[in-house]
Amino acid sequence: MTERAQAMRPRLRLSYGQKLFLLATVPLLVSVAVISTLVASQSRQLADREIAALESKLIEAKREELKNYLSIARTAFVNIYGRAAPDDERAKLEVTRILAAMLYGQDGYFFVFDYDGTNLVAPRQTRLIGRDWAGLRDVDGVPITDELIRIARSGGGYHEFRWPKPSTGETAPMIAYVNGLQDWRWVVGTGIFVDEIRASVAAARAEVEARIRTTTYLILAITIVALLTVFATGIALNIRERRLADAKLKDLTERIIDTQEEERGRVARELHDGISQILVSVRYALDLAQRRLAKGDDRAGESLAKGTEALSGAITEVRRISRDLRPGVLDDLGLGPAIKALADDFSTRTGIATEFETVVFRGRLDEEARIALYRVAQEALTNVERHADATAVSIQLRGRRTGAYMRIADDGAGIDRRADRASAGLGLRNMTERIEQLDGTLRISSSEQGTVVEALVPLSHMLRPGRRTNGTNGKDTT
Repeated sequence: MTERAQAMRPRLRLSYGQKLFLLATVPLLVSVAVISTLVASQSRQLADREIAALESKLIEAKREELKNYLSIARTAFVNIYGRAAPDDERAKLEVTRILAAMLYGQDGYFFVFDYDGTNLVAPRQTRLIGRDWAGLRDVDGVPITDELIRIARSGGGYHEFRWPKPSTGETAPMIAYVNGLQDWRWVVGTGIFVDEIRASVAAARAEVEARIRTTTYLILAITIVALLTVFATGIALNIRERRLADAKLKDLTERIIDTQEEERGRVARELHDGISQILVSVRYALDLAQRRLAKGDDRAGESLAKGTEALSGAITEVRRISRDLRPGVLDDLGLGPAIKALADDFSTRTGIATEFETVVFRGRLDEEARIALYRVAQEALTNVERHADATAVSIQLRGRRTGAYMRIADDGAGIDRRADRASAGLGLRNMTERIEQLDGTLRISSSEQGTVVEALVPLSHMLRPGRRTNGTNGKDTT
């Protein structure tokens, strides 16, 4: 991309109110997002632990309940089983009748299988009785009959699988507890459907999720209120800043007009008191020379010489006024030679010893920076001449990593001790505003030992080597 295209590309500049709004809202939004994420995550983790613990306790309670049911059933037929022989069919039939009659709840019952897998008791599902169910599996492929037989032969225990509920016919998770009658090679057991437990757990989980959503909505609502508050505050501050800016602009406009009028008055006085008087004396000398030539007086040449001398003085005065308004050396040779000429003229005019030190910049200043630094130096020397009562002045001009730096120091009276404070204050404000327009900094320190003025112009006003500016020949000058 060419330099011209880069210069034409629009820059994104935010106003004070926009910067304040972003500064207040961005951290707030990030904090709210982090807090919401942490709250939701911690809430879910805590809820998962609590729900898992609740589910585990409920399942454990159901297991103990099943164990108690089977103990009650064994008590009902233990005497019959204890007195019967392994092949006592009458005892077996009586036990099956007892177990078939022991129903509890809506879906509770006892079942019996022999070790070969044949169902002997199933009061709520009579279609199972008398049939061989070896190798039976549930809808998820979990073995049922073979696993129940294995558990019973090994001493008893629990087994979980899916089984049709007698009341609804729908398949639901079931926990069964079985024990073995080893003499008869029977599996005796009962089971409880735990779908209601799972439903209760799911409802608790849904309630937790609803609470998390409610909390998130509350956080979002609080955030929106906070953002609206920040926005309203930003608007109020923006309006206030605009009013202050308008007031400052009005004050600045008045001071610019006053400064222009003061400058015009100064130029008018210099023209009237200097150029006008010199030109009047030139006119008188030329009139006198004309009369003497008409009379043939030999002193006509003397009158012409005086007129010529006065005219030379007028030319010198015009050049001085022109130099004060806009020094040509600033455009032709650069900032360093211009301030050097300003210091030499100041020293010659006031008799104050003036020392100037400079180092050639690696990159030249642009026109705005050169003019601003020159005017700061001019204003500072004017204040020294009018108010400081100094005997020596030092001026330093050099380049730094942060930009162009100028330092002007005198050994005169401090600013607070000067008699004409209003005039000095206007000059200091002019210097400050010139540097601030360039995004630079101006620091003024004053004491009984003198005053130091330090001006720094940022690197954004330093031109790259090879760039040409109006009034320069492309050399690397200060």
